[in-house]
Amino acid sequence: MARWLGAGLLASLLLAVASGAGAHAFLDRAEPRVGGHVRTPPAQVTLWFTERLEPAYSRVKVVNEAGQQVDKGDAGVDATDPRVLRVSLVPLRSGPYKVIWRVLSVDTHVTEGDFTFRVAP
Repeated sequence: MARWLGAGLLASLLLAVASGAGAHAFLDRAEPRVGGHVRTPPAQVTLWFTERLEPAYSRVKVVNEAGQQVDKGDAGVDATDPRVLRVSLVPLRSGPYKVIWRVLSVDTHVTEGDFTFRVAP
């Protein structure tokens, strides 16, 4: 009986580890918030993901309503938290902005997406 219980626990543990290893890096939260309105133009956009990112293959850009890039082109994964991706912004005017991201998690899965925020003093 103990042997079957041990085998069952081992199988459950292996299944849990395997399902965690296959996880994708999904956007957990962002600053500015997804769909948010900010009064003060942000100096950067910060994205938090559910998994660690591969720095060489993860990127984010921010564009204005006309599709012009308004970030400084310095996007990068945080050295102390590999689940965080940041990019600095030029001074923004009032209006809508779109954040476009594409990341590769350390388990080699690509996820991508976009969202908007608005600067409205």
